[in-house]
Amino acid sequence: MDNPKTHGPPWIRPDIQQQIDWRDRDIVISVPPKSGTTWTMNIVYQLLQGGKRDFQDIYAEVPWIEFLAHPEQTVQDILDRVEAMPVGIPRAFKTHSAPPGIPYLQPTSDRNVRYLVIARNPEEAMVSFKPFIEKHTDEWFELWQVPKQAMTRQTFPGFYREVLDGAMGMQGMFFQFISAWWPLRHAPNVLLLHYTEMKKDHGGSLRRIAEFLELEPSADQWPVIEELTGFNWMKQNTEKFEMSALPGVPILQRGAMIRKGQAGSAREDGMTSEIAAHIRAIGEQLCTDQYALNWLYEGGDYS
Repeated sequence: MDNPKTHGPPWIRPDIQQQIDWRDRDIVISVPPKSGTTWTMNIVYQLLQGGKRDFQDIYAEVPWIEFLAHPEQTVQDILDRVEAMPVGIPRAFKTHSAPPGIPYLQPTSDRNVRYLVIARNPEEAMVSFKPFIEKHTDEWFELWQVPKQAMTRQTFPGFYREVLDGAMGMQGMFFQFISAWWPLRHAPNVLLLHYTEMKKDHGGSLRRIAEFLELEPSADQWPVIEELTGFNWMKQNTEKFEMSALPGVPILQRGAMIRKGQAGSAREDGMTSEIAAHIRAIGEQLCTDQYALNWLYEGGDYS
């Protein structure tokens, strides 16, 4: 995703992804920020494991391949960790990137990398981003020498105007994301789903993802997988989804990742008509396919 206006935090290094030696059956979970990433990571993990409760940290199981856990960590450290993952079983990775930031590899006879792509209404994602940033620890900001006040504001309008639209230029993370993936939505190794549809039909979404990944949980495993990927269980076990096992200082406060899990509540969380119109206007510029843009906002079937 080429977005020269976006200025991400120093702990995000998308260029790492260009250097990974991709394997057959690798699974790339490509999702914009605050659009169901952690939920989808857990879905993939539980499908691979057949339903497993006793893991410590989803980020230890499904690495975020753009992320540095501390300033001393190098790109080579990440590449070594990825390469050291077991051979013979699918590896799963998280990314917020879309092509070409994350390489898209067409399937061949000896390597089929699968891309599970999730999108969400950008208004909902942006209002969710404010409390998420606020839940990063003071120690984390100090570690990276980034003033916390540079990335937080008291109100969502101020946060949108001065951080999302100002310092970070974050709209491209949603509109350029869908522009990049949309032409690939019918590729045999790409599954594009919408957060709203996943919320409406949890069980059906699980089965669709399992079929795409060529995974066949047993009849006994399915109820467990549905439970462990449900919002209630994840909320009750929030410590498993907050990067607690990564080296260095604590990154997130409790409850940072698993907050409300709702669709359609942007206005309740501070979105205004004026900001929504501004976001949509930028979307019209960055995503010129009106069909794709409407789908990003509304979900539903696509052709």
